[in-house]
Amino acid sequence: MFYISGFYKFKKIKNIKKIKKSLQFFFIQKNIKGTIIISNEGINGTIAAKKKNLESAIKKIKNTFKFVKFDSQNLSKSKFQPFHRGKAKIKKEVVPMGIKISKRKLKNHLEPLKWNKLIKSKNTFLIDARKPFEYNVGTFKGAINPKVDNFREFPNYLKKLDKKKDIAMFCTGGIRCEKASFYLDKKGFKNIYQLKGGIINYLKKIKKNKSLWKGECYVFDNRVSIKHGLVPGSFSMCSGCRKPISNNDKKSKKYEEGVSCPNCYDILTNSQKERFRMRQKQINIAKKHGKKHIFQKEF
Repeated sequence: MFYISGFYKFKKIKNIKKIKKSLQFFFIQKNIKGTIIISNEGINGTIAAKKKNLESAIKKIKNTFKFVKFDSQNLSKSKFQPFHRGKAKIKKEVVPMGIKISKRKLKNHLEPLKWNKLIKSKNTFLIDARKPFEYNVGTFKGAINPKVDNFREFPNYLKKLDKKKDIAMFCTGGIRCEKASFYLDKKGFKNIYQLKGGIINYLKKIKKNKSLWKGECYVFDNRVSIKHGLVPGSFSMCSGCRKPISNNDKKSKKYEEGVSCPNCYDILTNSQKERFRMRQKQINIAKKHGKKHIFQKEF
């Protein structure tokens, strides 16, 4: 069993290059897979390993960056290692939006039960702050998706919102909403709320019969999607466009294992499709002999 931890922490950080090298070496030593993004404003990451090694990694991260508690952390499990490699990356921001957080507003972070009450209100404008393909996998009933593929463009959407409304935002783990709510606060919005710990925290704490969530939650690893109780979902990944595909998508004539899906069939060139077919052929041969091919993504 592998244990997965998603986390973030807003904190001023120095000596980033030295820290990156130290963490990268530690990840190799302890066989930690996943990614941690390091910025002057803080850290953001999702990593996975065997339980003992993950606990060592979390301790190492807290000691390295000199803090006791993450701003947000979620834990889940997987029968397989959901990442291919371990990486430490340096970025200008933990989430690219063109602004840096100086002080978080904690009173606007709502636990799942309070969140349910808020989003049932007619005066609440509910925003799914994720990308369109994530929204298509699952979302809250009544949620609006801005259809922004680049998060840097998100402020252009936010500044058009009605200041009289209660603005409720959510994303996978909460960090994108941290940035968005900070931006709205700077623009004079008063009633801004976000789902504490994001969708992952909600699906972990709320039972399905009391849930307002519809569908599954896309995650950025080889589980592809998760459901209530954080159990693996039913979606898989298209090898042609790297977008999530449902079981229903696989019934389409445009779906070909390892090659294409309804999202990319008309976009891919014939040469691309042929190249992907050759790759899938090699994967199938490796499977037949009980081996794993270097390009195999399925688990």
